[in-house]
Amino acid sequence: MNGRISWLLGAGLLCMAGAVAAVETQTLPGTNPNPVQLRRTPVAPLSAMAQLGQRIFFDASLSSSGARSCASCHSPDHAYGPPNDGPVMLGGPALNRQGARAVPGLTYLYRLPSFSIGPEKEDDDNVVSLAQMAAIGQQAARARKVASATAASAVNIVPQGGLFWDGRADTLQDQAIFPLLDPNEMDGGSIDVVAEKLQRAPYAPRFAELFGAGIFQNRGLLVAEAMFAVARYQIEEPSFHPYTSKYDYWLEGKARLSEAELRGLQLFNDPEKANCGGCHTSAPTRDNLPPLFTDHQYEALGAPRNAALERNRDRDYFDLGVCGPHRADIAEQTQYCGMFATPTLRNTATRHAFFHNGVFHSLEQVLDFYNFRDTNPEKVFPRGADGKVRKYDDLPEKYHANVDVSDPPFERHPGDTPAMTAQDEADIIAFLKTLTDGYQVEP
Repeated sequence: MNGRISWLLGAGLLCMAGAVAAVETQTLPGTNPNPVQLRRTPVAPLSAMAQLGQRIFFDASLSSSGARSCASCHSPDHAYGPPNDGPVMLGGPALNRQGARAVPGLTYLYRLPSFSIGPEKEDDDNVVSLAQMAAIGQQAARARKVASATAASAVNIVPQGGLFWDGRADTLQDQAIFPLLDPNEMDGGSIDVVAEKLQRAPYAPRFAELFGAGIFQNRGLLVAEAMFAVARYQIEEPSFHPYTSKYDYWLEGKARLSEAELRGLQLFNDPEKANCGGCHTSAPTRDNLPPLFTDHQYEALGAPRNAALERNRDRDYFDLGVCGPHRADIAEQTQYCGMFATPTLRNTATRHAFFHNGVFHSLEQVLDFYNFRDTNPEKVFPRGADGKVRKYDDLPEKYHANVDVSDPPFERHPGDTPAMTAQDEADIIAFLKTLTDGYQVEP
């Protein structure tokens, strides 16, 4: 076994002494020498509210096409992610309108914190607005994000938390209404139209049972309660957060990783290599909650522009993430323009579209981007008419300074040796595949 695994177990993951000896003396290669007991939510029957939410989640009649439900874009058979191979899903009345961004998965969102800028404050008596925190962040030094120093980077005054790629919703209830009304997605029309459909739905009597017959007299409240039911379904239904990946079982000492998977885990957390763990934390919490593989923070990575998106035919159109166009409350905080949420990497191997604009379609392409963005940009960015590489071509030049060039492996320069070899990338992908739920533990 590679001797560098001692660093991973000692400093990057399990933070304990003697890891080298433990690895050398283990009797079963690939097992975790220091297993933990992960805390999972106990499985229980769905409440009446969650059962109602389940019916709404799968109800395509709420869309203008009659063919799009929440489950259409968040398929249970695809880890509640998109079932198609394209960069975005199609919606609208004729199912021919492109969604604005790649569809994120819905698994493991129940532990997501609300949107904020900078670390959460324990003193609720001193409320600081987003604008005030952003102003502080302009002057504050930012810690480098490396897998072995996540505590230091956690204090960075950058956006964090929230749902969607730009964090514009704080709760699953708030999140559910956006695609329902979006003309490019379910295209529900309006609150009134959705309320009328809910009142005619086969499950309408459940609303009266749960909220009283008067619920139908207040259409806004009816839709709000429907979205609350959808949220309860996502919280209570175990398949939204099962923690049944091979890696989970490895953490508990119930599964063995292959040599390639172990090497990939080491590379994942190695600041001199991929440093994925700097943002996609792989260690359980102190109270043994399974890792979510995200620090919930936002990053400007400068991904290439996706020519397959119709909106990008307009050369003056740019998706600026937390700066707009889908949210406007912190648009003036231009130091955050181009930042998008760091997604969980759980079930990432089941996806076919990566990054907010779906520009990449395989994990190999994603790792190539991280590996070559700064050392060999010609491998990931297009060339202009003048023959020059158009680096960060999906972000206005005035915001290029927002792009992360300090966190490994992005601190490299043209001509430097890339952080990863082809074998390194293959090993990391082998590890990422261990994050897919549904692994069957050997008896």
